[in-house]
Amino acid sequence: MPDLRIARDDDRIMIHAAGEVLAEYVFRPAHPTFESPRPYLSPIRTLGGETVSLYRPHDHVWHKGIAWSLPVVGDENFWGGPTFVRGEGYVQLPNNGEQRHVGFEPKDAAASAPGTARCVELLEWITQTGERIFDEERTLAASVITDDAWLLGFATRMANTTDRPIPIGSPTTRGRENAGYGGLFWRGPRSFTGGSVLAPGVAGGDELRGIRSPWMGFTGRHDETDAASTVVLVDDPANLQHPPQWFARSEEFACLCPAPFFSDEHVVEPGAAMTLRYGIVIADGASDPERAARLAGLAAERLPELLVPAPTAAETSDAS
Repeated sequence: MPDLRIARDDDRIMIHAAGEVLAEYVFRPAHPTFESPRPYLSPIRTLGGETVSLYRPHDHVWHKGIAWSLPVVGDENFWGGPTFVRGEGYVQLPNNGEQRHVGFEPKDAAASAPGTARCVELLEWITQTGERIFDEERTLAASVITDDAWLLGFATRMANTTDRPIPIGSPTTRGRENAGYGGLFWRGPRSFTGGSVLAPGVAGGDELRGIRSPWMGFTGRHDETDAASTVVLVDDPANLQHPPQWFARSEEFACLCPAPFFSDEHVVEPGAAMTLRYGIVIADGASDPERAARLAGLAAERLPELLVPAPTAAETSDAS
């Protein structure tokens, strides 16, 4: 299996395997305030070279490959676009915040296990009015797990820098039924529209939105090559609301999101931190629930060595 390495450019880092770029992580995006500027991963490719992400689609220009996106952070929007307001629907408000890159930790602070690549980024969450409300430490890591699949690890630790509690929720917690999106959000290629949503023991579509599961996957086909690929997102057992409810679409477009705030707000107290960890498997070939379960199992086994340590019980309880 090929070793991975990370190379840095002016505004992005690139994850390489055997001389090919598997993913680009843009940490200084040039996006308007309306789109809640934040780092994102796109393009994202399988080991076989198929692209499994979509960047800035015309229907939702704030969707960008894979990004850590939160639509309800107190009164602020770190998702992009309009905000859902109870009784009014979606309203464009002056509340589109920014996740601002500060820097990367030194290489020795992000030492990687053999066969993996890893980096640690520091960010500030800034509201549209200029207030800093969170300091974040974010870890990205990658490892090849089979001959036809690789694993992207994502971890975040968000510390409340204000003197007030900050509730994090979703459009559902604000009144829109079954629209609990928010968290690590993947937008798939347009050709994946109508593909299969996969969960333990079941394959389906939009009807699986809102179910609780430790993992969820999506398999679809590519234009031009007619090849198939699979994406599987895995929730870490130490996360809030595990197993999470999932926001998933297939009929309108392809997306997956393990949504820890789908139906319930989570309050981060002043001085407290919230830590979450995920794995994303990028695989060549179509999958059924059985193959997706195997990939999810491999990811779950690899995540502890790939990412920073899981939060302690004390840290989790402090961010009640």
